[in-house]
Amino acid sequence: MNIALIGYGKMGKEIEHVALSRGHKIVLKVDITNASTFTIDELRQADIAIEFSTPESAIDNIYKCFDAGIPIVVGTTGWMNRLEEVKQKCAEKDQTLFYASNYSIGVNLFFKLNQYLAKLMNSYPDYTITMEEIHHVHKLDAPSGTAISLANQVIELNDNKNKWVNNTTDNKNELSIISKRIDEVPGTHTVTYSSPVDEINITHIAHSRKGFALGAVLAAEFTIGKKGVFGMNDLLK
Repeated sequence: MNIALIGYGKMGKEIEHVALSRGHKIVLKVDITNASTFTIDELRQADIAIEFSTPESAIDNIYKCFDAGIPIVVGTTGWMNRLEEVKQKCAEKDQTLFYASNYSIGVNLFFKLNQYLAKLMNSYPDYTITMEEIHHVHKLDAPSGTAISLANQVIELNDNKNKWVNNTTDNKNELSIISKRIDEVPGTHTVTYSSPVDEINITHIAHSRKGFALGAVLAAEFTIGKKGVFGMNDLLK
């Protein structure tokens, strides 16, 4: 594949390394020097775009790819309040979007474990549910997209929770997410069920960005030749 990398920070460089190792070519790199000037014609050199930029620029980048007629794999988080709008635009233009809050295969297996545990624990309201996510100091959004996905799964499956908040809370109907930004931590997510007599924790710890990068490239390989909106559940099938 000929790939356009929209966002060429640490993740973009890791994606480049993985893509080249799998026999693909990088035909366009978009970073701070050309983010506001890259063109639709430049995008059309590529078979697909992989986008890891900022929450503020993600929507414009997606729409530019739609206009160029190339599929896009999006890893930027923090714009989910406009997801339905983007899906509608994708359908109107008959284009292709692959979106995930996290591209790590391990994290997506962790999502399945989180759903299973949340379903089991719905029968035990004595347990208090909390979450913690830790990322590097450069991460721009909080809570992380992965933490939001985990929280929404719990809320869907637990009758005692109806919303998440990004702070501690005494409201039993709210799910507390504590966000920490420490050094160069790639990503750690913990879901805790705590009672007066014991505690259950499930944790996913990323050791590097390579797992995220590999997942993004696998998503790009999966997406080529397809139309519509896809996610990691489609890839894992």
